[in-house]
Amino acid sequence: MVNLNMYPDVHTFNIITDGLCKAGKVKDAEEVMKHMGRKRGVEPNTITYNALMDGYCLRGQLDRARRIFSIMIDKGIETDIISYNILIKGYCKKKKVDEAMQLFCEISQKGSKPNNLTYNTILQGLSEVGRTGDAKQIYAEMLSAGTKPDIYSHVTLLNGYYKYGLVEEAMALFNKLERNKEYTNIAFYSVVINGLCKNGKLHEAHAVFKKLSFIGLLPDVITYTIMINGFCLEGLFDEAKYILRKMEDNGCSPNNVTYNVIVKGFLRCNKISEMASFMKEMDGRGFSFDATTTGFLIDVVRENPSVLDMIPELHSKNKK
Repeated sequence: MVNLNMYPDVHTFNIITDGLCKAGKVKDAEEVMKHMGRKRGVEPNTITYNALMDGYCLRGQLDRARRIFSIMIDKGIETDIISYNILIKGYCKKKKVDEAMQLFCEISQKGSKPNNLTYNTILQGLSEVGRTGDAKQIYAEMLSAGTKPDIYSHVTLLNGYYKYGLVEEAMALFNKLERNKEYTNIAFYSVVINGLCKNGKLHEAHAVFKKLSFIGLLPDVITYTIMINGFCLEGLFDEAKYILRKMEDNGCSPNNVTYNVIVKGFLRCNKISEMASFMKEMDGRGFSFDATTTGFLIDVVRENPSVLDMIPELHSKNKK
């Protein structure tokens, strides 16, 4: 461009800066930004600085990202909601939720307004560190501010409630959303079924699972696998195998995760012969053990080396 006497404008520089930052070359991006003003007389704008902040946040270098944010303020360059969202997300990823909350509160003080992404990021950050009460408060604030929560907002809240054993609160929110017919996709129901299973509420999870056919939703491979895992965790292998066969009858093929879930269940309960049978199925479908299943198997073999003799496939591989 320069050789053709076509000089890059701020938009072109921003594209280059953003590309370098996404590739992890944030130092190079800063050099480009300096080159803009020093040699070309093109002033970096909010988009330029946002790209740099995002680059540093992606690398986990939050101090440098915050330095860029401070430079923007010192130079009188507008910090928009995108600037705040980038930093808030960076802090939440590092579980520095207090710093994220400080920035969140600052948005309103600066006369701006959090958007859906801002709220969702804060909800995620708070939920991950167990501050479910604060997350609930932010959710209430979101509603009162007139920002409509989306499915991600509600899934984040539900996951947080289930993760910390607040099943009643999770189910109250789920029942409210279901009554309002807010969401009817299978991913939403899968979150609820999974949360109930992980909290030992298998009966309730199965009830939600069975409800799917009545509301016209087809379980996908994730939903089936969650339900199979729930039964395996309780040692109910006949029910788990029934769900496995049912999913195939319904035209939903199990995947590698599905089989690993079942094999792990057999290993937990020391059902080696049944595990060997499923190993043959896995092999026939081109599936293999994942790291967790392999770890389970190693622990079982360590305690009882004769297990290898019960699994011909492993025994022959071991000899080789």
